[in-house]
Amino acid sequence: MNQLSQKTRLLFVCLGNICRSPAADGVMQHFLKREGLDQNVLVDSAGTADYHVNSLPDKRMRQCGLKRGFTLDHRGKHFKKEDFDNFDLILVMDKDNLRQVQLLDPQREFKDKVRFFTEFCTQHQLNEVPDPYTGDESDFEYVLDLMEDGCNELVRRIKDGTLLKSN
Repeated sequence: MNQLSQKTRLLFVCLGNICRSPAADGVMQHFLKREGLDQNVLVDSAGTADYHVNSLPDKRMRQCGLKRGFTLDHRGKHFKKEDFDNFDLILVMDKDNLRQVQLLDPQREFKDKVRFFTEFCTQHQLNEVPDPYTGDESDFEYVLDLMEDGCNELVRRIKDGTLLKSN
């Protein structure tokens, strides 16, 4: 079955779901719409901690995103065990996110679904997306640079049908 004939489901995960993962969510949705793929892909985000459930993304991230044409209006959610069944690919931002996600999958039944977001960056070589929360505007801008980089590659792989085959 062609990957685009069924909806691909992506979940971006960070700590609080107010900076990195909702930025990835918004950038990805923007890019999918631009490519006419928004009906083929379900995009969502969640946090490993439940600090900001139902909160909008950090105001600084929303402002930086808006300057680039991204609407970041996701409401914070907490990552749950059911998310392993509900998503095809779970993209974590850092090693701590990975550990927290893995705690809900002690048998590693879903290990092939969980990947680092940075694996999809082609212009930036790094292992983790830094958390901009305690930084300044340049830290939020850098995270958006990373989101644009990784999301461009995710879209490319969705278009050519290799995204889920690369697991």
